[in-house]
Amino acid sequence: MPIRSESSQDSHPAPKLGLILIQVLILALFFAFGLRFWYLQVHKGEDFEAKARQNQLREEEVYAPRGRILDRSGELLAVNQPAYALAIVREDVEDEEATLRKVAEWTSIPYEQLSERLEAGRKKIKPFDRLILVPDIEFELLSLIESNKVYWPGLEIVIRPRRVYRQGPLLAHVLGYVAEANEKELKERPELSMGDMVGKQGLEYMIEDTLRGDKGLKRVEVDATGRRLKEFMIEQPVAGQSVALSIDLPLQEKAFSLLEGQAGGIVVLDPDTGKVLSLVTQPSYDNNAFAAGLTKTQWNALRSHPRNPLQNRVIQSVYPPGSVWKLLVAGCALHEGMLDPKATTFCSGSYRLGRRVFRCWKKGGHGHVDLMKGLVDSCDVYFYQLGERLGVDRISEYAFACGFGNPTGIALPHEKGGLVPTRAWKRERFNEPWHGGENLNLAIGQGFTLAHPLQVARFVAALLNGGVLYRPSLLLDEEPEAQGEIPLSEAHRKLILESMIKTVEDGTARRIKRPDAVLGGKTGTAQVVRLGTERLDAEDIPYKHRDHAWMASWGQKGDQRYVVVCMVEHGGGGGSTAGPIVREIFRHLFGEPEEKVAGSGN
Repeated sequence: MPIRSESSQDSHPAPKLGLILIQVLILALFFAFGLRFWYLQVHKGEDFEAKARQNQLREEEVYAPRGRILDRSGELLAVNQPAYALAIVREDVEDEEATLRKVAEWTSIPYEQLSERLEAGRKKIKPFDRLILVPDIEFELLSLIESNKVYWPGLEIVIRPRRVYRQGPLLAHVLGYVAEANEKELKERPELSMGDMVGKQGLEYMIEDTLRGDKGLKRVEVDATGRRLKEFMIEQPVAGQSVALSIDLPLQEKAFSLLEGQAGGIVVLDPDTGKVLSLVTQPSYDNNAFAAGLTKTQWNALRSHPRNPLQNRVIQSVYPPGSVWKLLVAGCALHEGMLDPKATTFCSGSYRLGRRVFRCWKKGGHGHVDLMKGLVDSCDVYFYQLGERLGVDRISEYAFACGFGNPTGIALPHEKGGLVPTRAWKRERFNEPWHGGENLNLAIGQGFTLAHPLQVARFVAALLNGGVLYRPSLLLDEEPEAQGEIPLSEAHRKLILESMIKTVEDGTARRIKRPDAVLGGKTGTAQVVRLGTERLDAEDIPYKHRDHAWMASWGQKGDQRYVVVCMVEHGGGGGSTAGPIVREIFRHLFGEPEEKVAGSGN
């Protein structure tokens, strides 16, 4: 029997270990791929399907209109109208630089400015959110952009409400304006998005929470290029609350026209409620420019204007009150029991204190003067002596009690408190003691004393209404708020009111006199700089050195009564400049004087 060799037994050699490992690895890979496919397709299939749908669906905010603002009769003052903005969805943009340069070409906005806005927006918005690039697009540009934006994916036209102020400059200092929210506002108010408009001045700022509505939300289906396919509302926007003001629009128009061409302020109050019927500042500005988007050129022109039209002179500018202040000093002396109204002093035209001579406005003097004559003729010498006796401590304490030296609390921003000087204030401000001669200046509303027209109007209203200091209010439905009472007895209060009536009948306020109504007034001519002893005509004095002209007044006809205060910057004499303006306001309030209506003249 033949013996087999070893080679014949190994004709089918066993597989090598490396090949086995490769086969195992291939099987393992197939198993892993299969397991992964099962995980993605079966286990997580619904989740990924939902995410795919989300890539096609986007949520967008829907702008809510601000509440409307109306006057006391329902006349519309601030409304909303559709406006167009250009937005960008950066995830849909193919070429960011080219897109921004195209927008710059369309709108004339520098490319660098658009780029900065886009960079700032990256940190503030979520992916696929719209970022407002150009807040307001002129209608002429709209068709150009609409016809070309198909070539520029990522650009969208956004329709949103724009604030419109129907009367423009007439109510700019009352209503204020809205403008785009800044960095600080975006941080403080999480409900705001970049490009949102918020109140910046006036009532728009003070009652922002009332006027601002709640945004809605809608879902938009888009294709792969971001083109809209369909949309549906998830949450409807809620408009802001509308408010009615106490402002009387025809009265506002009249007062505004009377002050045109001059710098100053007028305020008309209802003395029994504190309601503001008119608040006028001249010069003014067009608040629509801010709502539409103010250019740098426009902003610089406003800021550099020599008469500062942005300043609300009724509450933000403070002036020496001049002889109007004598009403308060008389009240202080009566309250302190330091004045016999019948006692007289002699005015020779000047008063000497130490080595200094203080002069009366009337050269030659007023002769023998009691309280009534001192107020009616506005005798400075009478009040110099009164101020010397009272001193700064009594006068300042009484002035604070009458509402001076602090803001009135009206719902307008940046109200000044004015200045009631005290010994402590002067020591802190100048590191100097109070001097006796400063009591004399304080008594006639000069020196350091400063007040604004609304403070004066509130004080006169308190004289008329029984002594109540009401917080001035611009909102028609707001309940009157009493903040205190002036410290003056009924008898003394009536005495001061009687002096104001006589000032209209026979004194420095006689320009406002009319036969069919009871009017009271007090003029004030507040010196800006000391020009020496010689009195000059206003036209001979540089404008910035001319006196400020005041008229504080009240009027009653039947059951109607009003307080009217007018202050004209560098207007000269209170009676000659502010008086005719106040007379015409009462003509508007009470109608033509009855004698003139009857044909007997005025």
